[in-house]
Amino acid sequence: MRSRTLIIIAALSGLLSVGLGAFAAHGLKSMLSPYLLGVFETGVTYQFIHTLALLLCALFALHSRAEKAQKAFHRAAICFIIGILFFSGSLYALALTGVKWFGPITPLGG
Repeated sequence: MRSRTLIIIAALSGLLSVGLGAFAAHGLKSMLSPYLLGVFETGVTYQFIHTLALLLCALFALHSRAEKAQKAFHRAAICFIIGILFFSGSLYALALTGVKWFGPITPLGG
């Protein structure tokens, strides 16, 4: 995966995390219990943190001269993407559906 592609993915993930955070604060507040709203907000927080780490990996890979370092940063970035999908995604699913079996999936992304 190219560094510029990773930067675009990070930008989209950042956009999504801000949008989901606003959605939680305004749209879900009246629909979810305080516990499930907290679960959703935890997913947003960790998605944003993972997004920043993904962006840093992409930028370091873009400016690295050593091919081994570029590959290492790309692999790390892919791990952060997987972490977003599993960790935050399972928290979003748990909060929105209330299905508790999404809970055990969460640590796989952490």
